[in-house]
Parts: sequence; C-alpha cells; structure tokens
Amino acid sequence: MHAIVVFSHGGPDVLEYAEVKDPEPGIGELLVRPVRIGVNYIDTYFREGLYPRETPYIPGDEGAGVVVTVGTGVSEFAPGDRVAWCRAESSYAQYVRVPAAHAVRVPDELSDEVAASALLQGMTAHYLVNDTHRAVPGDYVLVHAGAGGVGQLLIQMCVHNGFKVIATTSTEDKADIARARGAQAVLRYEDASPETIKRMSDGGVATVFDGVGASTFNNSLASLRARGTMVLYGAASGPVPPFDIQRLNSGGSLQLTRPTLAHFISTREEFLDRAGDVLGALARGELTLDVGATFPLSEAARAHRALQSRATTGSIVLDPLA
Repeated sequence: MHAIVVFSHGGPDVLEYAEVKDPEPGIGELLVRPVRIGVNYIDTYFREGLYPRETPYIPGDEGAGVVVTVGTGVSEFAPGDRVAWCRAESSYAQYVRVPAAHAVRVPDELSDEVAASALLQGMTAHYLVNDTHRAVPGDYVLVHAGAGGVGQLLIQMCVHNGFKVIATTSTEDKADIARARGAQAVLRYEDASPETIKRMSDGGVATVFDGVGASTFNNSLASLRARGTMVLYGAASGPVPPFDIQRLNSGGSLQLTRPTLAHFISTREEFLDRAGDVLGALARGELTLDVGATFPLSEAARAHRALQSRATTGSIVLDPLA
C-alpha cells in the first residue's frame, strides 16, 4: 500500500508518499480501508517535532472508512461496517490499524468527508465548551480562529449553550463564516485589542478559547473579566513562552488551563458519549461542519501548507484513492 512517511522532522516537504507494508490488525484492532482521512493541526506539531514522535512514522490520527477485517477480541464491529475513528496512529495511509476502542459507527446521513474530520475537532469543541470553564448562559466568550474547523463548531456549541460569542478571524470572508455559525460579533486579529473586547463584552469575557497560542495569548489573558478562564488548547502560531503566574492574580483571580482531548475521552464510555453527541447533532442538522478542502493523499504536503498558511476554512481531508 501507499502511505505518507516522515523520515525526519521539518516542514511540509518531509511528508513523503511511499510504498510500505500492509498492516495487520492486532488484538482489539480493526483493519480499515479509509475513504477520507482527517488533517489536523496536531499533525503539524508532530511533523515539526514540537510534540515528540520517533521517526520514521506515518502521520495522522483520524479518518472514516470501511472495516476490512477485525482482530482477535473484537465483537462490536464486523467487516463492511462504516466507521470513523480518532487517536489511531498512522492514518495517512491506504489501510489503517484502528483500535476498536477508538472507533464508532457512522450515521447513514453523514458523508465520508464530514465523518472523517468530525471526531477530533468535534469532540475537542465538545469538551472545551462543556468541561473547561465556568461560563453560564448570557456570558460573553471569545473564540479565536472562528472560521477554522474547531472554531466553527465551538461557536455553534457556545451559542447552543446560551453564550454570546465574539470571534476572531484573519479575513473578512472568514468573518462572514463565523457570523453564519452564530457569532454575535467578529473582529480581525489586529483589531481584537483587550480594550475593544472589554468594551464589547461589558467589562470582559468569561472565557477565552484560544487555539492560536503565542500571538494571541497576552491579549486573550487581558480580555478576561475578573475570575475568568483562559482555555489554551493549541499553538497554531507557536507555543506560549513561560510567564509569571502572578499575572493571573493581578488580572483578577484568573484561571488558566491547557487541556488536551485524550484526557476527556479516556474511557470507552466517555468516547462514545462525546462521539455520539457530535455525530448525532451533525446527522440531525443541529451542527454544521464545513469541509473546506480535499487533497489527494499523495499531496499531503500541500494540505499542510494550506492549513498552516490559513488558506482554508473549516476542516481538511485527504483522499487515499485519488
């Protein structure tokens, strides 16, 4: 089969399309033929070496496809089942070994494109909105990168929970997308000063959801009201440098958290609950997930460039059959 292989850490050009040995499912695993493969920002962190992973390796953790065979001890799935998964390493490939504990059946109403990029981004938005802060209906919250895959879902879930959303984007076209998802107000990054945000939110937002990192962190922290929560869940612009924790005190007894999805789907029950909420809402039309671009698997490097240059909106997927 063919797969994308990273032989050394670096820029998008280290993503090599190569022929590798077909995988075989182990105990508790599925062998799946992907139809679409999700591309996520965390893939770039591993590629660059920001998060450690021994080379060579096949990147990717998410996708949707059809079960080919099942390993020993698997009774929940059968060959022919249509499934989606996340947290399954080596997903940028034409065949993927998927832990059955990290897979879920796909509702008939969902396309492969949506299913392939719904779990990681959707469950991330789900735990961020429901488990990381203390905002209540009527509060203002700030969502950075509001036109991105996670950002669009975050806005919709925040609105569903009764929050008033201020979003940031890099262009006016992206601002229109954030408004369409329910943001009450949208600012360009260069206009999103703490003074402006505090004026718009009657003294400061209750929560900031920040997946951008270094370039937005200081303004995000300064945009919070007293006893607000800074939820830093990504580093698209680079990691946040060490800072003086006393700033949380002087800023108004603020809280800072740096969560990650794995700790919020640590059991099969929690995984199924979150996945079921997300996929069910998408299938019923209560959530909208915009798939902004599809690239052939062999052009994964181009997909990473598009993602990191903010040239796309919504989610990005790879087609392993193209």
